[in-house]
Amino acid sequence: MRVLLAPDSFKGSASAAAVAAALARGWLAERPADQVTCLPLADGGEGTLDVLAAGAPGARWHRATVTGPGSAPVDCAWLELPGAAAAVELARASGLPLLGRPDPLRAHTAGLGEVIGRALDHGARSIVIGLGGSASTDGGTGALAALGARFLNAAGQELPPGGGALAALAAVDTSGLRTPPAGGVTCLADVTAPLLGPLGAAAVYGPQKGARPRQVARLEAGLARLAGLLGGEPGAQGAGAAGGTGYGLAAGWGAALVPGAAELARLAGLDRAVAGADLVVTGEGRFDPTSLTGKATGTVIAAAAAVGVPVALVAGQLSGAPPPAAAIVTLAGLAGGPAVALADPGRWLARAGRALARDLAAGG
Repeated sequence: MRVLLAPDSFKGSASAAAVAAALARGWLAERPADQVTCLPLADGGEGTLDVLAAGAPGARWHRATVTGPGSAPVDCAWLELPGAAAAVELARASGLPLLGRPDPLRAHTAGLGEVIGRALDHGARSIVIGLGGSASTDGGTGALAALGARFLNAAGQELPPGGGALAALAAVDTSGLRTPPAGGVTCLADVTAPLLGPLGAAAVYGPQKGARPRQVARLEAGLARLAGLLGGEPGAQGAGAAGGTGYGLAAGWGAALVPGAAELARLAGLDRAVAGADLVVTGEGRFDPTSLTGKATGTVIAAAAAVGVPVALVAGQLSGAPPPAAAIVTLAGLAGGPAVALADPGRWLARAGRALARDLAAGG
């Protein structure tokens, strides 16, 4: 039996490569004669640079210390690509796991802007930005401020960082904003969400970052003020990615928004790999309705469905209606609870791989 393991990362607990490797160990322990192929994926969030590096011979890693989402310094890697291009990953500079605990009103994206600046200083003539896994809902204002923009209240004072401050936004000064690289800026958005409204950055993703209902309303109001001043297309697909950072970089810096999962899947050769498989296994840390709106797991499910290959899902936890799948395994279910699963994800991923091999491949 030919099995393709094409997971996303399990946010904050295991990289996509580690997830695939653990699933493979479990599967092969049950069925050692099967042909198992690992194809770790990403959608703009965690693991994006790893996928880009794998597809770009000659890529070079660099490291920088930047301001994390809670303002403490963090170590952040970025990627130099052939052709004077650079790739940065918001999750590495401004991601939710970098916070000790969620801080939905004050978390910010300054570190993303700082690492972009390092890439520009190094001579990058084009930049790819992976958007996903953000700790904040600041509309990308932290990143733009780090690149020279100013966000002011009615008294002309600069706002403190974080999406919670944007409700007092009265003016935006972009006169000091660094010029984008000549080759352009591409944002790989991990979701198709717009900036505002019931499907937007604050309403859908704010609670995932710890925002309570009143805080969600405050964040929404702030993003609406930002959109009223920056213009652009707040309704564009992907504008709500990474707490509205997709919108901010598009409207404020001229970045192009691209579906991240589809682009990274293309670079990784997903369609070709799926066509050569008898079964595809994908997964992520928490599968919920947003997983089918531009994320890696949904992209894999769609690719398998297009060619009639059965797909199985492994998730840390499942929220909402289950997706169409031949089998679904949750690590929380196997372990007896999410805390136990998070304590040793590799062990439970291997158990999941073994369970799938036993239950799905009996006639393979």
